[in-house]
Amino acid sequence: MIDKYQIYLVSDSTGETLDRIFTAIKAQFENFNYYSQQFSFTRTQNQINNILEDAKKNKDSVILYTIVDNKLSNFLIKRAKEKNIPCFGVLDDLIINFSKLLKKKATHIPSGQHALNEEYYDRIEAIQFTMNHDDGNLTEDIEKSDIILLGVSRTSKTPTSIYLANRGYKTSNIPMINSKSVPEKIKKKSSLCIVGLTTEPERLHDLRKNRMNSIKETESTNYTNLEKIVKEVNDAKKIFKRYKWPIIDVSRKSVEETAASVIKIYEINKKNA
Repeated sequence: MIDKYQIYLVSDSTGETLDRIFTAIKAQFENFNYYSQQFSFTRTQNQINNILEDAKKNKDSVILYTIVDNKLSNFLIKRAKEKNIPCFGVLDDLIINFSKLLKKKATHIPSGQHALNEEYYDRIEAIQFTMNHDDGNLTEDIEKSDIILLGVSRTSKTPTSIYLANRGYKTSNIPMINSKSVPEKIKKKSSLCIVGLTTEPERLHDLRKNRMNSIKETESTNYTNLEKIVKEVNDAKKIFKRYKWPIIDVSRKSVEETAASVIKIYEINKKNA
């Protein structure tokens, strides 16, 4: 019986793509016992040889790679086969098939997705905008936002905003305390993509208690009073419905899932604008 797999994540770039793909793969298998090592910016045969020598020491090694240089990837495949080490390229077939579909040759340039092009600088601008408009700040130019998130405290507004910013969306988030929390200028702007985030009061109660404990705050406050939280959540929902803003329940959603739902709403809103 295999105790633990040794997973070697080999990339010719930052390894971010490969890491995400492996995360998706391992989520499909229960009790998957493994230890992973990441090898970024692997661009020489000497680096490949060193990785394979290390992998050979472990009988349950597996190599996953994203290497766009054909010569180097073929070298890895050949040497891994010689050493009887399972080796899988996670992008190879996709690149080949897209090349056929588009009738174009792939550039095979490492770090191509990190090129300093207009899209890259737009993303950096979105991140800067989002950080400046976190937690209700700088509402005077909030209409410049691609997306505006509203919600009571601890409904994942900030992490969702940051994730959206990394996807290139200028995102503002506003904490819902009462009806006056909502800037007047967005109440009348039907063209803006405004999304309300909500969650189950009981879950919110637990999150807030944990938050208070983490900052060593023991005094009982309205912030952690379940009855007050129920009213807070319901009042926020009433405001969302009054202005016909879409609502997402984040109770059992990861930040990525919440962001995906927000992006879908944004695309629909953009299409209908």
